[in-house]
Amino acid sequence: MNLNGFDLNLLRVLDALLATGSTTEAGNRIGLSQPAVSAALSRLRDALGDPLFVRQGRGMVPTDFASSLRDPLRVLLQDTQALLSGNTVFDPAVATDTFRLSGSDFYATLLMPQLAERLSRIAPYMRVQLVDLVPDNHVQSIERYRVDLVLLPETDFPGWIDTRRVHRSRFVTIARRGHPRLRRAGLHPGDTIPVDLFCDIPQVVFSPEGNLRAMGDAALARVGRERKVAMTLPVFSGVYYAVAQSDMIALIPHQLAEAMAPRLDLDIYDPPMHVPPVAITMAWHRRSTRSPAHRWLRDQIAETLAPIDDPSVTVPFRTGGN
Repeated sequence: MNLNGFDLNLLRVLDALLATGSTTEAGNRIGLSQPAVSAALSRLRDALGDPLFVRQGRGMVPTDFASSLRDPLRVLLQDTQALLSGNTVFDPAVATDTFRLSGSDFYATLLMPQLAERLSRIAPYMRVQLVDLVPDNHVQSIERYRVDLVLLPETDFPGWIDTRRVHRSRFVTIARRGHPRLRRAGLHPGDTIPVDLFCDIPQVVFSPEGNLRAMGDAALARVGRERKVAMTLPVFSGVYYAVAQSDMIALIPHQLAEAMAPRLDLDIYDPPMHVPPVAITMAWHRRSTRSPAHRWLRDQIAETLAPIDDPSVTVPFRTGGN
């Protein structure tokens, strides 16, 4: 094809379509109307000699040719942006960047409201989206530009991912205030629940995948014990609301327990077994490490989460990432 007659702005449209699979969502992403995106797609098809996308249900599926352009196109656009940005100082007051974060609803409660207050004051035109964390797909989500930043327990990452630890959490047991079995056992908030009672009371488990085993089960198994899982839920909010309205108990991070206990009349206890604490990291593709806007947002997130970090928790650093 002849580049002399090709509108390079069409590449931004193609990139947005590859990321969203929707002319409407692509338009929202880059500030164009849906008809304008459709017109740009028609021009791209003529210029590239390929249909690029085919209808499947309510969405659009990229052709093999379009799929082959996804990663090199993102690299090209990223490099172009870096080239044109030079050493320009990032000014959050006028920034219009959009960032997609991935994390559990822990962060919908303990990060996003506080971050919203910050952004409304400092970066009023920036847009931040929090999407559900899919633990098994976080690396692919970063690699394919589906998300810009992931918040998840520290693990081993590929070398092309950079990381930054943002907080540490230990786990506690929550129960509704005045739980009859805990009261009859003479327990008070802050006490350790005996292992026999802990294993006999039905429990709610946080699990995005619906697993019946989660934090603490390995420790119980080592002493030949098993808890009674009555329900799994993919979000923490479902867990603590279920506990507040039943005689079930649950293990959740202590920061979330302390935040929700006064609102939902919950009591907090220690579990009978050692539940390994976790270190939570931000993870992102190394291609974004030097981006002024990306770096600025990382700093805002780290500063927002700093007050909930638990310095009493010791979690060794894993290898991998930076």
